[in-house]
Amino acid sequence: MLRVVDLAVARGGVPVLEGLGFALAAGRVMVLRGPNGAGKTTLLRTLAGLQPALSGRIEADPDILTYSGHADGLKATLTVAENLAFWAAVHGQSQIAAALDAMNLTGLQDRRAADLSAGQKRRLGLARLRVTGRSLWLMDEPTVSLDAASVGLFGAMLRGHLAQGGAAIVATHIDLGLPEAEVLDLGPFKAGQSRQGAFDEAFL
Repeated sequence: MLRVVDLAVARGGVPVLEGLGFALAAGRVMVLRGPNGAGKTTLLRTLAGLQPALSGRIEADPDILTYSGHADGLKATLTVAENLAFWAAVHGQSQIAAALDAMNLTGLQDRRAADLSAGQKRRLGLARLRVTGRSLWLMDEPTVSLDAASVGLFGAMLRGHLAQGGAAIVATHIDLGLPEAEVLDLGPFKAGQSRQGAFDEAFL
């Protein structure tokens, strides 16, 4: 579904990561790990096509990708249902009931986004993923502002997506209850760092 070959990415023109390579198959989820500033957001934005790579290749059909960043992407004057219907239409879809149910928003569907709490807005922002019809979800800290119950809802929605043949890459510090997740530590790919040296030291 996705293959990355010798990828280098930059933030503000400054190289952040280099020599990055991995593959992700349908039904799989990858968790990005690294401290703040490690390049998680930059990598996700590059994979999503929102900024160019410095070098390397990203092999994926752009029509299968959807990105969820720090902003929830909501229209404040529209209701919960209207927001989801808008994003569904943008992606050529029409069904929103499953998304409302997945993130426990059915009882809020007639409430304006402006009147939602921070956690409710985040749940609505994540529900947008469900209405895109896209199979590869790229998510940057999706559980911000969510309580434990809502994190559980998101985890269940993500597992359902994987079970249907979807895939996901998630930057998060939270345990999503996905023991099968592949973990990619971005530390060894820091730009300007000798990965060969780090490799050798591991065996001293």
